[in-house]
Amino acid sequence: MTQEATPTLALPTPDRPAQRPRPPSAGRLVGIDLARGLAVLGMYAAHVGPDPTVGGPLGFLLELPRGRASALFALLAGFSLVLITGRPHPRTGRAGRQAAARIVIRALVLMALGFALTTLDTDVDVILSFYGLLFLLVLPLYRLRARTLACIAAAGALLLPQVLYLVRQSVEGGDWADAVVSADPLARVSGTNGFMELLFTGEYPVLTWMPFMVAGMALARLDLTRRRTLAQLSGTGGALALLGYGGSWLALHLVPHALTTVAAATDGGSAGAAWWSDTVGDISDGTPADWLLVAAPHSQTTFSILGNTGVALVVVAACGAATQVPRLLRLATPVTAVGMTALTAYVLHILAIRVVGMEDATGPALLSLLLFSLTAMVFATAWTRHFRRGPLEYLLHTATRPARLVR
Repeated sequence: MTQEATPTLALPTPDRPAQRPRPPSAGRLVGIDLARGLAVLGMYAAHVGPDPTVGGPLGFLLELPRGRASALFALLAGFSLVLITGRPHPRTGRAGRQAAARIVIRALVLMALGFALTTLDTDVDVILSFYGLLFLLVLPLYRLRARTLACIAAAGALLLPQVLYLVRQSVEGGDWADAVVSADPLARVSGTNGFMELLFTGEYPVLTWMPFMVAGMALARLDLTRRRTLAQLSGTGGALALLGYGGSWLALHLVPHALTTVAAATDGGSAGAAWWSDTVGDISDGTPADWLLVAAPHSQTTFSILGNTGVALVVVAACGAATQVPRLLRLATPVTAVGMTALTAYVLHILAIRVVGMEDATGPALLSLLLFSLTAMVFATAWTRHFRRGPLEYLLHTATRPARLVR
């Protein structure tokens, strides 16, 4: 998602008084590009890097982006939606309808692209189809204020994981889901479980990933050029991370037999790390209610959403602060370039995985991660020196041009 160059304030002169500081503009926020670049590279680490079970400092570092990188990606998707529909003030009238049409077209293209990448049958759980549906579902909220959006995101984080748990229990215990899938035209066209998978049973169920995008929409209403705002954002993120991961740790240790139940339900995972790590493994047979106390990044629980959102906010705040330091800004240029071409970088890495596969051994996997990351940074840096958008970003932008016909 690209943004226009940030406008500068006019300097005061004897004939022109100093202007008041403007509200947050739709200008390019390099810190957001940097955060998006880190999210993409984090997904590279999850997909082609060594498995965190190698242990030690390397295993710890590789565990950090797992689930949290995709959550950051979803949060920044909400930020992009607000950029398209109007930041700081939502577009209204014809301009608002055209912006909404752009979002709808963009969402449909992303869904189609996601399903196309899924047919490649790699080991990657492609996020783009879920991402596209999220755009459609949260679009009606684009005119709301930051505080209202934050409240909706918080309510979603508290309530939707419990709803998802009940729905998944119902799916496991009945045949109604098969009937829904068989009647779903999207399922027939895509060769997947269609909306059932996107909403409930997939790796990124929209029901529990919606809070990330709504939180990103609230974030886009803030003035991220102010250091005070970044400091407050960092504090809020830290508090949410502590509440999510720390709350899960306390709950797992205070609720009788919770750890034992989680350990018995997982397939060879480490229940002791269930409060923060994907090494807890997958549920083998059924999903005990104690699983709702887990905060592993892909566990789809309230604790995991709070923790992942907190980490995402801290990363955004840190990136915003870093880009205000010229030396750090220059050093971060390759990663920022990846963020400016995020869709291209994401799609190309899946195509590359389809060709070369995903290594499991630590040495080759680490080498693969370095090659993937360096290639993406070199390509993105060279491309963004000459073009405002990445190749696929340009095609996506072109696809939304019919929105101009909306009256």
